[in-house]
Amino acid sequence: MTKAGFGTINWIVLVVYLLAMLGVGAYFTKKASKNADAFFTAEGKIPAWAAGFSIYATTLSAITFMSTPEQSFLNDWGYSVGNLSILILIPLLIKYYVPFFRKLKVTTAYEYLEERFSPIMRAISSALFMLYHIGRVAIVIYLPIIAITSVSNINPILIAVFVGGLCIVYTFLGGIEGVIWSDVIQGFLLLGGALLVCILGIAYVKGGFGTIVNDVSVHHKFFSSADWQFGDLSKFIPLILAGQIFNSLYQYTGSQDVVQRYQTTGSVKDTNKSLWTNGLLALITIPLFFGMGTVLFSFYQHTGSLPKGFNTSAIVPYFVITEMPAGVAGLVIAGIFAAAQSTIASSLNAISSCAVTDFKQRFFGDKLKNMSDVTLARIIIIIAGLLGLSVAIYLLLGNASETWNLFLTVTGIFGVPIAGVFAAGIFTKRANSTGVLLGLIASVALSFYAQSLNISSLLVACVAFISSFVLGYVFSLFAPKANKDVTGLTAATINQQYVKK
Repeated sequence: MTKAGFGTINWIVLVVYLLAMLGVGAYFTKKASKNADAFFTAEGKIPAWAAGFSIYATTLSAITFMSTPEQSFLNDWGYSVGNLSILILIPLLIKYYVPFFRKLKVTTAYEYLEERFSPIMRAISSALFMLYHIGRVAIVIYLPIIAITSVSNINPILIAVFVGGLCIVYTFLGGIEGVIWSDVIQGFLLLGGALLVCILGIAYVKGGFGTIVNDVSVHHKFFSSADWQFGDLSKFIPLILAGQIFNSLYQYTGSQDVVQRYQTTGSVKDTNKSLWTNGLLALITIPLFFGMGTVLFSFYQHTGSLPKGFNTSAIVPYFVITEMPAGVAGLVIAGIFAAAQSTIASSLNAISSCAVTDFKQRFFGDKLKNMSDVTLARIIIIIAGLLGLSVAIYLLLGNASETWNLFLTVTGIFGVPIAGVFAAGIFTKRANSTGVLLGLIASVALSFYAQSLNISSLLVACVAFISSFVLGYVFSLFAPKANKDVTGLTAATINQQYVKK
């Protein structure tokens, strides 16, 4: 397949965007350097709407930016029901989870696990998060670059260094406040880029919007009867919704990159507003991102043509580079990289907050007392960022991507079971450290088995959460009773005063 040239104007637009992100980080350097509270929580001074945009940009990676349109291009809008999961969860988060995190004034989500269970549960959960997100940084750099360079003559190593390297620098400089305001810019850019693809795609299709509506009807591109049948569980809508609910539960309750945002606003009320802002954006994503895929399906049915053997994971960048005007194409490609950078920056800042709060402050405070928390956080950001970037470059050179995917599967499969541990702690009084630890181990084993069946990753999420929650509780019934006072740490005692031991 002949690759398209990227063009000087597109390069200028892309470089200006990347340098602008660097400028945002530099702007907040002085404020972020004050203390750990400023670096990790922005001293609770972020407006609710901006925190909501940041949560949205963090959870939406460049992989999603391209894979979601691919779903509707190849199939239909069945997976869109997964976007509704956060709207279902927001009332639960507001009523039960956010109050705990705000009341305990936690910097990391895993501080709650220590107060509710034990230091070992905190350390295990935090370490697993850090390991997984170093790997995730690599994949979030690697996959969109592979897709874009498969259809253009952009040098993959060069763009990896620019996108990943500049992201490390502005996260290093601006702390969470720099990350959040960068997320806001990136959120607008990625939404604007998706809208541009939809508008120009409709304009380019012969017959315009009417043709697209006809294609939706003829080819069953919205929903089909197969979406409600057990024949293919990967397309079974109830499983898609359930799996996404459990995946989202981990993201919004046990994953530090999102939970960290809860402390960046001035009050619980503002945190709740930020969640609703994120929910609204998730709703907007459905017509924009799934619509992109449907529009591109019609375009290539009637107007354009795809090369033989084309990899559809690159359908969006291929359309952008080959069909959109110079400058506009650069802006949309910048939107794809914006989605990557928002995820990378959030992961790096969250990794550093875990390293400082869950390990340095908790276990090594005396030995590292001469090093400031902000200095250590910045060192961790550089180390984690360079590790992720190095692995991404290694993968771009064509080696061992399957091995790295296995690593992500191994570490990532611990994520949803951790959400089950949080739920057992909040919604039961009887769950104790020994029981939930045994439940976590059993849940991971069951999740690996479910994964080996190769039926659906969403089925794995359901198995992971339910088994972790249920088995953690059951094992606690037989484990030695803990003398730990859980007053103020469970849903039943949420309004009672908690006194930190």
